[in-house]
Amino acid sequence: MSQPAYKSVTMTLDGTNKSLTLPLVSGTLGPQVADIRKLYNELGVFTYDPGYGGTAACDSKITYIDGDEGILLYRGYPIAQLAEQSDFVEVAYLLMHGELPSPAELAEFTTGVTRHTMLHEQIRNFLNGFRRDAHPMAVMCGVVGALAAFYHDSLDIHDPEVRRISAFRLIAKVPTIAAWAYKYALGQPFIYPRNDLSYAANFLHMLNSVPAEPYEVSPVLARAMDRILVLHADHEQNASTSTVRLAGSTGANPFACIAAGIAALWGPAHGGANEAVLKMLAEIGHVDNIPAFIAKVKDKNSDVKLMGFGHRVYKNFDPRAQILKQSCDEVLKELGVNDEPLLPLAMELERIALTDEYFISRKLYPNVDFYSGIILKAMGIPTSMFTVIFAVARTVGWVSQWKEMMEDPTQRIGRPRQVYTGATTRDYVKLDARA
Repeated sequence: MSQPAYKSVTMTLDGTNKSLTLPLVSGTLGPQVADIRKLYNELGVFTYDPGYGGTAACDSKITYIDGDEGILLYRGYPIAQLAEQSDFVEVAYLLMHGELPSPAELAEFTTGVTRHTMLHEQIRNFLNGFRRDAHPMAVMCGVVGALAAFYHDSLDIHDPEVRRISAFRLIAKVPTIAAWAYKYALGQPFIYPRNDLSYAANFLHMLNSVPAEPYEVSPVLARAMDRILVLHADHEQNASTSTVRLAGSTGANPFACIAAGIAALWGPAHGGANEAVLKMLAEIGHVDNIPAFIAKVKDKNSDVKLMGFGHRVYKNFDPRAQILKQSCDEVLKELGVNDEPLLPLAMELERIALTDEYFISRKLYPNVDFYSGIILKAMGIPTSMFTVIFAVARTVGWVSQWKEMMEDPTQRIGRPRQVYTGATTRDYVKLDARA
C-alpha cells in the first residue's frame, strides 16, 4: 500500500494560541519529513532527538536504504547489480558524479586515481614517529589528517578543481597509507603501489608483497576484496559520514574531514563489527562448544550476543550479505584453508542461523560483517586491520558526501541544540565561605 501524500503537519503549543503549520517534504524515495526550520522562531521550542534517529540533517542524492525491505541503492542502482557487474573504481565514479561513466570517462577517472597512489616520500619519516605496536587505525587518523600538511598548497575548498584533485588524492592514497601502516607494524619494508594493477589487486599487493620474492595477486582474492570495497563504499548518513559532513560544514579541509570520519569509524559500535565476529569465534574456541554457546544466546537471562547476525538497519535481510557469501565460498575454495580452527566454527554458526527456527523467526541472518570477517581472516589479514579496510572502502563515500555538501549552496555550519539539565543561575561563593 502506498503512503498517503500529506502536505503538512500542524503543531499547537498547549495553553497558548500559538500554532505552526510545518510543510511536509518528500524525497524521491522514503517517508515524508516535516520541515521544522521555523519551529524555534515561531513557537520558541525545538525538537529533542538523541542520536538523530528520527531527524534528516541533509538531503542527498547518493545512497538510499530501506531497512524494512532490505534495499540498498547507490545513485538508484541496486547494490547487488553493482557488486556483480561493476568494480570499485567505477562505483567510486558513480558515487561522486551521479551517473555511470562512459568508457572515456571511466578511463580518465581511473588514470586520475592511478596517478595519485604514491605518497609524499616524507610520509615515510612521519610514519617512523609512531610506535611499532600502534593500532593501525590510530596511524590512519594521524597520517590522513597530516596530508593537509603535505598538500597544503591546494586546500581552497571553494575551487572545484582543487576539490577534484583532493578527491583523487584521498581515494588513491588511503589504500597506500593503510598498507604502509600494516607493513610498519610488521617491521617489513613499505611496498610502493603498482599502476598496472587494479585498485583492489594493488591494495593486496601492497599488503602482502615483500622485496625478497614475487607476489602474484590471486584474481579470486582481488575480486573478493573489490566486492568488500564496493559493499562498504557508502551507507547513507551513518555516524562516520555524519561526522565528515559536520566537520566539512565548518569549512575544514577534506583531509581533516576524512580523518574525522576515520576516528568515528574506529568506534567498536560502528566499524568494528567484523572484528567482533572473530573475537566471538575465538571465545567459542571449538565446534564442540557451539551448542552451549547457542544455549546462552537463547537464554533471556544471558548477556551473550551473536555477533555478525541481524542488522540494526536491515530488518529482514542484509542485501550485501548474500553477495559476500558467494565471495566467501570462492575465497575458502581458492585458499583451501583447512588448518584455521575458526572457519569451521563460522560455517557451523552460519548453518544453524539459516536453519534454526529461533534465528529464522527473529531474523538473525548472517550479515555483511559476518562474511567479510571470515574472508579477511582466511586471507591472513589480522583483525586489527579489519576496520582499516572498512575505512579504505568508505573513503569514497565520505569524499562523495563531502563533495555533495560543498556543492550545495544552502549548506550551513552544523549546530545541534541541546536540552540543558544543569544548575540554574547561581552566584559565585568565595573559597573561605564554602563549607
